Amino acid sequence: MRYLRVLRLFLLTSLAAEMEYRGNFLLGLLSSLLTLFGALFGLLLLYQGGYRPGGWALEEALLVLAAFTLLQGLASTLLAPNLNRIVEHVQQGTLDFVLLKPLDPQFWLSSRTFSPWGLGDFLLGAGLLLYAGARLELSPGDYARFALYFAFGALTLYSLWFLLATTSIWFVKIYNVTEVLRGLLEAGRFPVGAYPALYRVFFTFVVPVAFLTTVPAEAALGRGEAPFLAGGLALLLFLLARGFFRLALRSYTSASS
Repeated sequence: MRYLRVLRLFLLTSLAAEMEYRGNFLLGLLSSLLTLFGALFGLLLLYQGGYRPGGWALEEALLVLAAFTLLQGLASTLLAPNLNRIVEHVQQGTLDFVLLKPLDPQFWLSSRTFSPWGLGDFLLGAGLLLYAGARLELSPGDYARFALYFAFGALTLYSLWFLLATTSIWFVKIYNVTEVLRGLLEAGRFPVGAYPALYRVFFTFVVPVAFLTTVPAEAALGRGEAPFLAGGLALLLFLLARGFFRLALRSYTSASS
């Protein structure tokens, strides 16, 4: 309960600060809308002439794009504003103050800032999900499976992002390391089955893009594997990220020492 109260306080203070620039929300929504239109245009080009990449119908591929757009909202709202600043904390020595606070440092670093300008992606992703679901006649149970696997994918994305951000404790000047991850995640706009075999292996076992977007869509369509596979991967990566962060802190040299 204590952490929930702190999380609520973080949310309120972030909103109070960001609401001074309300026009940013409209600009963010416009940017998200243009990005989604671009992705839809590319998807429609892919399906020209009756082609079904990987056996996926257009409406089914829209579920994958919906999951990707929702994850974009998560990245813009929570991950980028918080985890990308870990590098700054290390460089400027402000990580010292984080470690001295009576809170779990990973919790503080992961949730201190909330950016409402990513909510446009959530709204557009939810709208696309409902549209594709209506065309596919998904049931409430199908939506529930999508939500469950999407939660696993969100935890997986957070863990990967936090792992990369943590390396800044050893290698301080790694400004763009998380941008490399975001670039790879762009492949999640399309079903993994649409890629050649070598790429499918890479996006499943090396960078698990498939578990972020394709697997939730497959779950909604009744094709998903047992939940413990996606859930097990998410939990494993989360524990790895947490253990890796604690290991990195042992090597952290305080700015005041």
